[in-house]
Amino acid sequence: MLYDTQEEKDFRERYAHELRKKKMQCSVNPHFGLDELADEVNSVKRQELITPGRRGEQIKHEEISKEILRRLSLRDKAIQV
Repeated sequence: MLYDTQEEKDFRERYAHELRKKKMQCSVNPHFGLDELADEVNSVKRQELITPGRRGEQIKHEEISKEILRRLSLRDKAIQV
């Protein structure tokens, strides 16, 4: 298991904070409307193709996954209530 350095932890926190600000479309058709989170996923994937194995892109991928799961769990809680 790889442990984060202090610099990586700081980067992770800043990036997670930025992801919370991004909008995410929850409709059936993703071609209409604003979906900043999907744009960020595409940007990170594109950057990984250019420079594979960089720790920053790995951290970004992990944080995007966490943010999507967080939003889905919040949405599910709202539906149940």
